[in-house]
Amino acid sequence: MPLDPVVLFFLLGLGAGLARADLKLPAALYESLSVYLLLAIGLKGGVALAKFASPALALEVGAVVLLGAALTVAAFALLRLKLARADAAAVAAHYGSVSVVTFAVAVSFLARQGVSWEPKLTLFLAVMEMPALIVGVLLARCGGQRRVEWGRLAHEVLLGKSMVLLAGGLLIGWAIGEAGMQKLSPLYIDLFKPLLSLFLLEMGLLTAARLGELRHTGAFIAVVALAAPPVFALAGLGTAALLGLSAGGALLLSVLAASASYIAAPAAMRIAVPEANPALSLAASLGLTFPFNLIVGIPLYWSFTRVFWGV
Repeated sequence: MPLDPVVLFFLLGLGAGLARADLKLPAALYESLSVYLLLAIGLKGGVALAKFASPALALEVGAVVLLGAALTVAAFALLRLKLARADAAAVAAHYGSVSVVTFAVAVSFLARQGVSWEPKLTLFLAVMEMPALIVGVLLARCGGQRRVEWGRLAHEVLLGKSMVLLAGGLLIGWAIGEAGMQKLSPLYIDLFKPLLSLFLLEMGLLTAARLGELRHTGAFIAVVALAAPPVFALAGLGTAALLGLSAGGALLLSVLAASASYIAAPAAMRIAVPEANPALSLAASLGLTFPFNLIVGIPLYWSFTRVFWGV
């Protein structure tokens, strides 16, 4: 199966970064593309969610929250074999949380396959950030003496850029419906993949810059960063089966479970667990797990889904 064109842009940035080419996107463009992607995903999910909202959705959200918390605990138990408690908890919070960009690439992958998915997956994307960060802090502080500034942490998680834009886009999409979204579709629908490709070009450059930090962590963290995503993806597929999701929805939930945060989690962990080494978390999540999921993971999880769902 040929690679999605947007992934090729990521590989271009990765290769240019490793070769130390004179290539860099303006910081303002990178920030603008981040805002655009978060809003676009939220809007599209909100429009579709308005059609299918039901009382049972609260129970499904609860199941997804439990999934995020369970993945954080599982990652911590594994990482604690070699890492100090603070480092293990901080890295685990990244792996229990989610990557918006990986989700966006998976959405693009499904569109290329002509496969539909449930709009509530966007809601799942938004709520899976929180349990991992809270559980990560609790794991770091278990047995410790340092007091957590929960108010500051809650503000960082709930009112951080990613959460505000995702949740805000979801609410706007739900409010305006399909008719209102037609007026915005030239920007948020038609240009989604072209602008995603530019963002992934920059992500490739950033990934190349982080890879060198893995030299200081040994082989253990690299093995975890590459082995955990397929295992967590299977947990996501199991949860999708319990929730009765379609094959498209199941793939997206497996991608959420397999992905690792490198936006919300680093900011929150800097506040709550300042003694943890942030380079360790970013090198693992952004340097290894992110490119693995883009290049190998998403097609692999789709193969799992096709087998289990009989597609």
